[in-house]
Amino acid sequence: MKRICLPEGAEQPLRLALGERLRSLRIGKGLTQKQVAEALGIERSTYTYYEVGRSLPGLPVIIQLVNLFGTSADYLLGIEIPGQG
Repeated sequence: MKRICLPEGAEQPLRLALGERLRSLRIGKGLTQKQVAEALGIERSTYTYYEVGRSLPGLPVIIQLVNLFGTSADYLLGIEIPGQG
């Protein structure tokens, strides 16, 4: 799997922001980490790493998360679109 290259110093804040959003969305839906991991077809520990900012999911998992939580990739990744923030 190819690794996404981010500007130096940008990956850690992205991982933490994504993790916070994932945790908030999961709790809002009343789901456990295990339930989300099963829905994604991944190990619970892998999903936990996403929530605590230890790793970033790949694009296929991001798409699954968007569909599972009914949100946008922009929101998950903390992307602000000019004129819409």
